[in-house]
Amino acid sequence: MSDEINKKVIDIFSKHNNSRHEETNEKIKYYAGFSYVRIDKDHNGNKFNADHLLKYAEKCHYIVRVMREYKGETFLYNYDVPNSGLFKFMKSFEENTLDGTIIEIDKYFPDNPA
Repeated sequence: MSDEINKKVIDIFSKHNNSRHEETNEKIKYYAGFSYVRIDKDHNGNKFNADHLLKYAEKCHYIVRVMREYKGETFLYNYDVPNSGLFKFMKSFEENTLDGTIIEIDKYFPDNPA
C-alpha cells in the first residue's frame, strides 16, 4: 500500500475517540476486539488487484523490535520476519516460544536500494 493511504488510515484512527456511541463521518468499524477501516480503492481511485497485492506481500519483510530484560538490563532484539512468517512469529509469543515486549514493527523491502 502506498504511504499516502497508510497516512490517511492512521489519521482517521487518531481522530477517532473510543466512544462508539457518537456519530462520526469516518467509517470506522469494530470487530473481534479491533477497530478497522475498509479501503475500497487505491489513492488513484482504482479497485485493488488481488494478484498485485499478493506479489507486493511476497516481497515485504518486517523488522520486529522486541524488548527483553536479562540480568537486570534491558536489551532490544531486531528480528527480520518475512511477510509469510509474520503470523507464525506473533504466535510464538502466545505459545511462549519467544518472550519479551514488541516495541515496534517496521515494514521494508530487502531488494530496495538505499
